[in-house]
Amino acid sequence: MKRVLLAMTAALTLAAPAFADQALATSKNCMACHALDKKLVGPAYKDVAAKYASDKAAVDKLAAKIMKGGSGVWGPVPMPANAQVNDAEAKKLAAWVMSLK
Repeated sequence: MKRVLLAMTAALTLAAPAFADQALATSKNCMACHALDKKLVGPAYKDVAAKYASDKAAVDKLAAKIMKGGSGVWGPVPMPANAQVNDAEAKKLAAWVMSLK
């Protein structure tokens, strides 16, 4: 019984940050253009994580793109700047995206 409780607690602890960051992405309207595993208006978050997997500066680069916007990396549709996202939130979102497999 104790092992089952420990396993359940560990699973919930590991899953909680992913849900919290997806909740942040939803609250900041990121999910209107992006999805976890399929292209919408913008690329799937898992595709972004794969593209930047070997880039040690990916979190900082993505955080800057989240805040300032960007264009040309994923096609002709530009990503608008997100003034409602502060620096800490942008880094949290970028780290979450990079954690996706």
